[in-house]
Amino acid sequence: MVDENNSFDHLKYLLGNMGIDILLAIEKGASNFETIEIISGVPLACIKGRIPVLIDFKLVKKESSSYIITQYGTNFIKSIEKKS
Repeated sequence: MVDENNSFDHLKYLLGNMGIDILLAIEKGASNFETIEIISGVPLACIKGRIPVLIDFKLVKKESSSYIITQYGTNFIKSIEKKS
């Protein structure tokens, strides 16, 4: 069985600061590319490249035309905030 905290450490480095900023923006309610850009400050081209990665890692899911954070994504954010 994979240790979730160890998995979170790996995700942190794979996503980088921009990926984490995008995830935090989605957690705060940003649901589309434009609002994610406004809240996170990450350029649109980077957002379009990172969203599929966040979905593949099951941190975010797409419902209709909006993105929402998953429980796994929430646990990941709690984990990195705890270590800060």
